[in-house]
Amino acid sequence: MMKYNSRRLVISFFLRGIHGHHYPYLPKGKLFFLPRSTSSVLVPQGGFLHGALSRSDRVNIFTSGIRFSTFASSSNSHDESDYEQEDSTDPSLNYREPYDFSQEDLETIEAIFKEPEIHAAQVHNKLEQCGVRPTQNLVTVILSRARNNWEVAFTFFIWASKQTGYVHSVRQYHSMISILGKMRKFDTAWSVIDEMRGGKDRPSLVNPQTLLIMIRKYCSVHDVGKAISTFYAFKRFKLDIGMEEFQDLLAALCRYKNVKDAEHLLFCNKNVFPLNTKSLNIILNGWCLSLDNLSEGKRIWRLMKEKGIPRDVFSYCSIMSCYSRAGRLNVVLKLFDEMKLLGVAADVKVYNAVIHALAKGRLVKQARSVMKMMEENGLAPNAVTYNSLIMPLCKARLLDEAQDIFNEMIQRGIHPTVRTYHALLRSLRTGEEVFEHLQKMKTMGCIPTHDTYIMLIRKFCRWCQLDNVFKLWDKMSEIGLDHDRSSYIVLIHGLFLNGKLEESYKYYQEMKQKGLLPEPKIDEMLQAWVSGRRDFQENKVTCHQRNKEVIKFEKADKERDFSKKPEIRKVMRERGFSFWDQ
Repeated sequence: MMKYNSRRLVISFFLRGIHGHHYPYLPKGKLFFLPRSTSSVLVPQGGFLHGALSRSDRVNIFTSGIRFSTFASSSNSHDESDYEQEDSTDPSLNYREPYDFSQEDLETIEAIFKEPEIHAAQVHNKLEQCGVRPTQNLVTVILSRARNNWEVAFTFFIWASKQTGYVHSVRQYHSMISILGKMRKFDTAWSVIDEMRGGKDRPSLVNPQTLLIMIRKYCSVHDVGKAISTFYAFKRFKLDIGMEEFQDLLAALCRYKNVKDAEHLLFCNKNVFPLNTKSLNIILNGWCLSLDNLSEGKRIWRLMKEKGIPRDVFSYCSIMSCYSRAGRLNVVLKLFDEMKLLGVAADVKVYNAVIHALAKGRLVKQARSVMKMMEENGLAPNAVTYNSLIMPLCKARLLDEAQDIFNEMIQRGIHPTVRTYHALLRSLRTGEEVFEHLQKMKTMGCIPTHDTYIMLIRKFCRWCQLDNVFKLWDKMSEIGLDHDRSSYIVLIHGLFLNGKLEESYKYYQEMKQKGLLPEPKIDEMLQAWVSGRRDFQENKVTCHQRNKEVIKFEKADKERDFSKKPEIRKVMRERGFSFWDQ
């Protein structure tokens, strides 16, 4: 365990919890950096699932006074850069192991979840009657598929925990914590963690990965203070706090674009956690890849030289990738030569950055030469290498060259990734081509993701092809992709811009019913429209009433003043002559 020196003073903060509780798990006398928020993470003392939820309480949990935390929403961008980055999907939610349950059991539970306007209490009652016996693999799969509906997922999670002969493993707990954290239900997530601690007759299942999930979820909503507080909660759960855990915290902060806070935290704690290559690489990677800020990346690059901290292949990869996306081909090649002179062996990522820079400059032959050099050095090109060629060529509308490289990729037995198809789909110009490529994508065994459908829904909304928009929307459910927050936001915004205000508002209401937080701008836009529609209806009723009164008075005036008005006779025509009609 890391030994703390009380003389190593950094920045002092007096921490109190949101309910006035002190941190019993923080090292006494230790002062540390806490930016933005000074509110603490309140870790519940009592068991939530085991102690508080008896079999008779399983229905009342959803109708009684259990309070869940709510947090402001943060928009999630699905726009991808030219250069491929790390996939941010939570690994605990992606199930790949063989099934040990029947397909019938899976379909039975999914049918319950898909019933329209079903509430959590109703889900629980139907689960009690379904006759399915849960297994750990079944629970993992169900949680993965219901991850965008936290109430349903949590209902199923509690129901499964109470079934005879079943016990959650660490994997199921982590999946549930990840879902709750994603939906900003942090108090409930902490209750699940408290249940993992076990008791006299049960061992604790909490490990560093458990708290790291919470750190990442706090970082994703930019609550840096609570992320750091969770880091210091390691001691409460009797887990070691060392350099590796500190670097995991830095990586989580940078991954969700809190790079400035991560850098400040690193230098404030440099006496406790000394500066080294890996720590500064995390900050450099944050500026270069997460924020794509070349000027700040160059500053950290120079700082490493000034501090005498050696740069390794990961340092070069980060800065070269940033220069590559900025189109600074000459600097990329200069750094590549510098690596050779210093004896730093280039890895696949470095070659990918050079290939991407050359392809972006439309130097396809030179990019292929670098790929050949890469193979001569014993490094085989991978899917990211080919994506580094295909993506910039598609963006430059060099579709024939991109298609040739794609065909070569297939011939060499390298399976295209989702990002490969995303680059090709972005370059298409007709709906027929889009659906044709989607079919090819499935034939190749590459399953479309939420990002795929979000990109295409946005594209069809721009083309005003709303029939194809709804076709894609229905297709998502058919392949097992539930509609998440980002999907709703793109659909609602696209319908609104196409003048389909009623439909847009309908999906907005559906989104809120699922407990998904709306985008603030869309919320404001639709609320303004609803308010305007209400005012219009009120004015319409008022005008209608006034018109009725005017007609009534005019009719009375006609009956009263008929003697003062001139006579009106009809004129008839016959054989070329006009006569008064008798």
